[in-house]
Amino acid sequence: MVMTLEADYAVRIVEYLTRNPGRWDAKTISEKMQIPLRFCLKILRGLVGAGMVCSFKGVKGGYSLARPAGEITLLQVIESVEGPYMLSRCQKEEYSCGREHCKLHSIYERVSASVRKELDSYTFDVICKES
Repeated sequence: MVMTLEADYAVRIVEYLTRNPGRWDAKTISEKMQIPLRFCLKILRGLVGAGMVCSFKGVKGGYSLARPAGEITLLQVIESVEGPYMLSRCQKEEYSCGREHCKLHSIYERVSASVRKELDSYTFDVICKES
């Protein structure tokens, strides 16, 4: 399984804003993180909507973190663009494999919970200190 490009870009954006405090325009973020500008703007809107990034209008506008980096986890950023992490579609309520007592469903649930817990243990202050 591979993380989507959108989630990867969202992580890069939050990492950039963590490493570079202050306000940054979308064009600068886009160029520094090698993200197409239109895609960068779309992701920034999602991060603003999720309460992780603030946007400021006007000539001196731009984007900055809305909360301290120690309060933003890798899981939050990934799920802000991808939705809840699940290993299999059979974990979604609207999907049914049609099999009663499916042992795979409980296995997928445990694996997904484990991955979510691990991703939630990394905050961006720690991530940015490590590298």
